Amino acid sequence: MTRAVLALGSNLGDREAHLRAAVAGLGDSVVVVSGVYETPPWGDPDQPHYLNAVLLATDPGAAPKDWLATAHRLEEAAGRVRDPGRRFGPRTLDVDVIAVWNDDGEPVTSDDPELTLPHPRAHLRAFVLRPWIDIQPYAWLPGRGWVNDLLRDDAVAGDLADLRPRVDVHLDS
Repeated sequence: MTRAVLALGSNLGDREAHLRAAVAGLGDSVVVVSGVYETPPWGDPDQPHYLNAVLLATDPGAAPKDWLATAHRLEEAAGRVRDPGRRFGPRTLDVDVIAVWNDDGEPVTSDDPELTLPHPRAHLRAFVLRPWIDIQPYAWLPGRGWVNDLLRDDAVAGDLADLRPRVDVHLDS
C-alpha cells in the first residue's frame, strides 16, 4: 500500500467547496486531513489569499504517477485552468504531491520533471509544512529532514507568521 502526502490549495471561486470536493474525490483513500489555513499567495502576490490544507492518503498498489494523475483529475473537476504565463497564479484548486512512500514504508524519490519527489519546494512552503504538522506531528520530509525543524528555517518562519488558522472551515475525511 502506498502512502502519499498531498497539499491542497484554492483561491478562486468557492474555495471551501473546492477543498471539500477534493477530499471527497479521494474517497476512502483519505486517512486524515489537516486543519485549514488562510495564506497569502506565494510566488505571485497579485491574487486573492488561499485556503490550504494537507492530507495523508493510502491506496493499495498506487504508483507515484497514479497520485499525480489523481491530483490532475481533482484539479480538472474543479475547473482549474493553467495559465502558462503565471506559474504561481490563481487557481480554483491546486493539488500537489508532496511525498510518497512505497509498500515497505520507504520514501519514493524521483527526478522526473513530470513528478519530482519529494516535492522540490515543499521545504520552503509554510502553507504545506504547518498543516502537515497537524496530521503528523513527527513528520519527516524525505531528503530534507524533520518538518518541525524546517518550520524554524528563517525563510519559512517569516511566512509562518502570515498563516491564519480557519477554525470555521472543516474538511471531512
